[in-house]
Amino acid sequence: MNRCKLIFVFLLILLPVFLFAVDFGFMTSQYASFGNPDVEENKFTYKGIFYPRFSSPVGKSGDFSMTAGLTLGAENGFYCVPELLRTEFMLRFGAGGLRVGRMFYSDPVSFVASGLFDGAQYYFISKAGTLSAGVWYTGLLYKETANITMTQSDLQNFNAAIDYGEFADTYFAPPRLLASIDWEHPAIAGQISLKTALTAQFDLSDNDDKLHSQYLTMKAGLTVKKFIFEFGYSLETAQNQGVSAEEEDESVFTIAFAWDAGVYWMLPTPFTSRLSFNGHFAGGRAAGNDTVYAFTPVTVKYYGDIFKQKMSGLTVLNLNYTARIASALSASAVVSHFVRNDLGTFSGYPVNAEENGGFSLGTEFFARLIWSPFSDFQVNFGGGAFLPALGSAGPDEKAQWKIELTAVLSIY
Repeated sequence: MNRCKLIFVFLLILLPVFLFAVDFGFMTSQYASFGNPDVEENKFTYKGIFYPRFSSPVGKSGDFSMTAGLTLGAENGFYCVPELLRTEFMLRFGAGGLRVGRMFYSDPVSFVASGLFDGAQYYFISKAGTLSAGVWYTGLLYKETANITMTQSDLQNFNAAIDYGEFADTYFAPPRLLASIDWEHPAIAGQISLKTALTAQFDLSDNDDKLHSQYLTMKAGLTVKKFIFEFGYSLETAQNQGVSAEEEDESVFTIAFAWDAGVYWMLPTPFTSRLSFNGHFAGGRAAGNDTVYAFTPVTVKYYGDIFKQKMSGLTVLNLNYTARIASALSASAVVSHFVRNDLGTFSGYPVNAEENGGFSLGTEFFARLIWSPFSDFQVNFGGGAFLPALGSAGPDEKAQWKIELTAVLSIY
């Protein structure tokens, strides 16, 4: 507890040091939930996050911004985690610009890599679209924020509890180098948006199960009156060490596929509302084929609110309805069905190891109500359940359920 107090005081002292023509702000997010995340027993979870932030112009064409974070939580005991969040220097010159620091990056489909990364990115804007190139490092990020579990070694690192006596070995994300060249155009012929990226990541760890991978990702969108159609695709090539090679030092070449499709319909209702259907597919390992492997993203993105699983060897179908009922009140409801694409890539709940023969994992139902009486304050209440009974992989397994409440306050 004393350690957390010292960290919190340090964060409060650190930011005012930079207060030269600074825009200073503070935000806090208070989260509480109750449910059965491990199915066997009900648990209460609390997480409070405090975000001091500031920004300042630098010269005539630059900006600097910094956000820190301190998380205090209760889940199987009390914990506190300090974190440096988005901290970025941006310099603009002509039609281009340079970003340096801890910044947000996402590939066109958010399948490969999405989140905060340390590095630099150059971009150039022209009539032909925006071209950008960036290089980033992951080994200085907090592991739960980075959410990198590409290999078994990565997963063990992610699941290990933080030990301040061995801080360097238990706090940071796996060391990987990420590089990407991206191009996007917002309105080809006034209707079609197009994004594409060539991304590569290099495993810089000393682990025996090293994994290097490369991705070609594309996403297209078409707007037709009140409808938006989107389709994304990703091709992965990888060099996988020690996975199925006879020699430990031998590298195995594999390929994998992923796609994403969505239809969005702005409904003709008196209030703003939208109905959408999305399909997300991340290929699994092809039976009898040593080349086609399970798709492995750099960062993990979840497509369920309760059933949170890595998109590798899975298909997720979402039907989502959102509505702004009043100026301060909005609501959403989503139904998601999960299917595994092969019988080997995905394991764990709700799969029954003895009867491991079903592909359909189950269906999740989740609803959310958001009240925001003014822009700096929001209360978010949600709840739902994941039902294996609506699948074939483990129809007799217990349901997962959760209710949650989040309150967010911003002070500028």
